[in-house]
Amino acid sequence: MAPSGSNPLEPVFQTVAAFSRRLLIAPDTAPDDHRLRPLLSLSLSPPAPPPPAPPPPPEVLKKDAKVAPLTKEEVGRATWMLLHTIAAQFPDEPTRQQKRDANELMALLSRIYPCKECADHFKEVLKANPVQAGSQAEFSQWLCYVHNVVNRSLGKTIFPCQRVNARWGKLDCPDRACDLGGSNDIMPNR
Repeated sequence: MAPSGSNPLEPVFQTVAAFSRRLLIAPDTAPDDHRLRPLLSLSLSPPAPPPPAPPPPPEVLKKDAKVAPLTKEEVGRATWMLLHTIAAQFPDEPTRQQKRDANELMALLSRIYPCKECADHFKEVLKANPVQAGSQAEFSQWLCYVHNVVNRSLGKTIFPCQRVNARWGKLDCPDRACDLGGSNDIMPNR
């Protein structure tokens, strides 16, 4: 018999509450995530107060804040990261259009790059080393080679191109969502 003053259904409530804690609204998030809540909570005691709200995001720009412009080095690192990531996703058997796109991307970059000195140098590098985009491996190796040409001209160390896929490998995308299928329709779901 349950002690006086306690609810005889309290063990049932506790079992249901323990079970419901395992049935989470967002099971794919971290277990300590503040957004996780049991689907069902049965208790005779008052509900626990909600966790504190996360702090508001910091202001990106304050009213009179001055933002330092990017350096050539920062733009260069970001550009190489983008290019190597594109090359890593390039198809093993690209279409003629994909090969033309790779070639045009490099040509455009040499014309509109935000550092004129860098753009002019890249034009020279491209003239001496035309784009090789017959496959993902060829494009990645070519890009690594021209990256090393640029690095040598800047007095930087060269990257071992046999490690290019380990450094800039394919993105981890489920269901081939990163494949470069391409489309001419800029709004395919309208």
